[in-house]
Amino acid sequence: MADENASFVGGISSTMQTLESVAGEIAPTNIPVLLVGESGTGKEMFANRIHRLSGHGEKPLARISCAAMNPSTFSGELGLNAQGRHETAKSAFGTVFFDEISELDSLCQRNLLGALPDGDPGTRRGILRARLISTTNRNLDEETRAGRFRRELYYRINGVCLRLPPLRDRKEDIPLLVEFFLTKHAALFDRQRPSLNPETLPVFLDYPWPGNIRELENVVKEIVALGDERVAVAELKILILGRKGTPTAAGRSYSLKAAARAASREAEREMIMQALGRTRWNRKRAAQELQISYKSLLYKLKQIGFEDSEVNQ
Repeated sequence: MADENASFVGGISSTMQTLESVAGEIAPTNIPVLLVGESGTGKEMFANRIHRLSGHGEKPLARISCAAMNPSTFSGELGLNAQGRHETAKSAFGTVFFDEISELDSLCQRNLLGALPDGDPGTRRGILRARLISTTNRNLDEETRAGRFRRELYYRINGVCLRLPPLRDRKEDIPLLVEFFLTKHAALFDRQRPSLNPETLPVFLDYPWPGNIRELENVVKEIVALGDERVAVAELKILILGRKGTPTAAGRSYSLKAAARAASREAEREMIMQALGRTRWNRKRAAQELQISYKSLLYKLKQIGFEDSEVNQ
């Protein structure tokens, strides 16, 4: 059985090769690291990678979800008592990972700033003996200028800043990521690793992946679970067509009838996709579930973007 927490964020793209090289250089040091990137770009996976490459990679990584913190719970996570003094030793951790640190409110930011050492290694006590890695999907320069994030704290956590690119800017890495996730989830589900059709990868490369690596992994997970990529590919094709067919703001019609027709078409697509998913792409059974003729279903599939070869399989 594969490790459920196995991760991969590297690739052949020049950007990721550079990031891998920098991560290898800074991992043995104790310098704080700030990872910046959109949601789903693999910031947590990269944090784990830096931790494993560090000199204390054999120790556990303590993850603090900043979005879920309030001043009381956050002080507890830092090992502080009500007076702001250390009372809990957490030196067993090799790295402390502040997930989405920009989500901390002002009081939590103040507590963290007060607990961080100010250049004197001798003051590192409790949880702060560990390596600090933080992530954010926001522009912290803008957040500090707007007064939403403490400038002093920003400087403390930003020893080295690594910016993870969105998946749409590193599409040459998609085939490698797909192979990794196919192997990972086939082992997790105890299923045979599926082989994708040659037509599938071009669809993956055409899709912009707004959810980044996380979205890609979820799609591959669905493929492994179903044992067939046709449902997942069909959904991606619909999304691609929807994005390409979206009218510009200047030419957009706000007709109620047009809106109703668009909503009806979208609902019809969704019902067809769900029926095909339930029937494992058995079109005759799907037509029966939808209470339409088999020929009508084939016609509707062509309407929503399937080629003749795909429809008539």
